[in-house]
Amino acid sequence: MQSFTAIRSFVFKYPKTITVVTVTGVGLFGVKKWMAGGACHSKASLDGKTVLITGGNTGIGKETAVDLARRGARVILACRDTDRANKAAEDVRKRSGNENVTVKKLDLASLRSVRQLAKDVLASEERLDILINNAGVMCCPKWQTEDGFEMQFGVNHLGHFLLTNCLLDLLKKSAPSRIVNVSSLAHERGQIYFDDLYQEKDYHPWKSYAQSKLANVLFTRELANRLQGTGVTTYSLHPGIIRTELGRHFWPTMPLWKRVVYAPLRFLIKSPKEGAQTTIYCAVMESLQNESGLYYSNCTPKTAAPQGLDDEAAKKLWDMSASMVGLT
Repeated sequence: MQSFTAIRSFVFKYPKTITVVTVTGVGLFGVKKWMAGGACHSKASLDGKTVLITGGNTGIGKETAVDLARRGARVILACRDTDRANKAAEDVRKRSGNENVTVKKLDLASLRSVRQLAKDVLASEERLDILINNAGVMCCPKWQTEDGFEMQFGVNHLGHFLLTNCLLDLLKKSAPSRIVNVSSLAHERGQIYFDDLYQEKDYHPWKSYAQSKLANVLFTRELANRLQGTGVTTYSLHPGIIRTELGRHFWPTMPLWKRVVYAPLRFLIKSPKEGAQTTIYCAVMESLQNESGLYYSNCTPKTAAPQGLDDEAAKKLWDMSASMVGLT
């Protein structure tokens, strides 16, 4: 009773303060809800289907795995760190109630590892209905892959390019099937530096990241053209700004004042579950079955940046990529 009296007294004494706090709270809640974006409302079942997700041990990849496992799919988590992946797989099993979740080793920074995974999948799986190219690295220092490629272009594009091509026959055999490439809004600021793909002359982490995400969009577009009539459809997407481990390279390098300014805004950005919605949408939404090569954001189609609609650049990138990874 005393507590209630004290609260009532405070409200009557400071009505303006209460109003400001309330309005601010409601406003922030509204912004957060808006930032969460769209949700996938499809009830599609995946019983009898097989899904492979790269980087499915954390972040939106893991949340995607939980959702698709709940729909009855056999889910393969293809990850670099198998210890973490096995722990994640156990969590996916518990949360989804589906025991058919398995782990396979994949290091996208190694073409040898990509080929080994593809060989394993082709030997052990009778079908592959959905391939989700989700794993990635963002704004890392100027590192190289095992094969000498610039790390972001090598992992985000070339590794997935080779993996997808190695699994195409199984995807065609399982048609109708889907390939989902997780890109980013960053593609809008990207361009493909055909004369300097590794940016040896002027490397900048953000510039390299934007190039790799634009490559995802162009790859999706060219892949759709090449797969016409096969029953295999392709999708690229922007998942949103999300609280995941993807920012581990650039957050510590930010000036202290920027971290202080941006810290409160982290409350407003998407959770991994919210960030996974567009990936899930592209993977299962029934209305997308006859669409291919398009770009999505917040569970709706969105027009990609002009450089992401350049068919000539998409074909040129494909030819260069095939040569780089040794595809004939």
